[in-house]
Amino acid sequence: MSEEGSFTLRTADSVGEFDPAQWDALSGAANPFVSHAFLSALEDSGSVGEGTGWDPVPLVIEDGEGRLAAALPAYLKSHSQGEYVFDQGWADAWHRAGGRYYPKLQISAPFTPATGPRVLTQDLALAAPLLRGVEQFCERNGISSAHSTFIEPEQVPLFEAAGWMARNDIQFHWENRGYTGFDDFLGALSSRKRKDIRKERAAAQDGVEIRHLAGAAIEPAHWDAFWQFYQDTGARKWGQPYLTREAFTLMGERMGDRILLILAFMEGKPVAGALNFIGARALYGRY
Repeated sequence: MSEEGSFTLRTADSVGEFDPAQWDALSGAANPFVSHAFLSALEDSGSVGEGTGWDPVPLVIEDGEGRLAAALPAYLKSHSQGEYVFDQGWADAWHRAGGRYYPKLQISAPFTPATGPRVLTQDLALAAPLLRGVEQFCERNGISSAHSTFIEPEQVPLFEAAGWMARNDIQFHWENRGYTGFDDFLGALSSRKRKDIRKERAAAQDGVEIRHLAGAAIEPAHWDAFWQFYQDTGARKWGQPYLTREAFTLMGERMGDRILLILAFMEGKPVAGALNFIGARALYGRY
């Protein structure tokens, strides 16, 4: 804990210990993955925390009345899984040089390669002391390094001003260029592509019922089905799925209005699913 003027900077053991309204007043409504509901659901479901290699250590600044003024969603990591950055080569080089890379400090939305804010505040003047606090925390606790991933472009200068090194990569985003429906999108393509896509969609949807579910319409049986798909795909693709079954229940309870679950049924039985999160300006396809 340290003090700067009328503000106090400290770490906490979880996002869940903070008032949801205060946290969300800092994070805003645009990005669901830094919301109190999402981050606390990961904690309360055991998806992060003891035994996962993701130990929550949110760094916050509080005003003289103990109210949140700024925050960083941060985690002590004992591995590099679930980050979608793949810095294991750095860890190996550090080890061969005689150092210890883990634990490291990770500022991010766990398991989520979606661009978003990492410095959560309505007063960007607090970014500098908040990032200084990160460096002090690492120095005091012998942490090898601090990392912040998938930072929205508007916040990158905050980290650069603090002297952090930038690493760039590429993501592909689909943008709605005024389309009011799928046919409008197809109209922007060549005739051959339109024909191919229509043919592929017709074949894929033959005998299939597709349902769009949100909020209270998502029932436990729907989550059970999606959990099986998630486990199967995760085990084949990544080796170990990150989220527990309880995480889906809690996210549905706490932020169901920001979730779009799409399930495909054949003869009344769910056979496939896609989980999406609804932001203010984007739909985030996750699993």
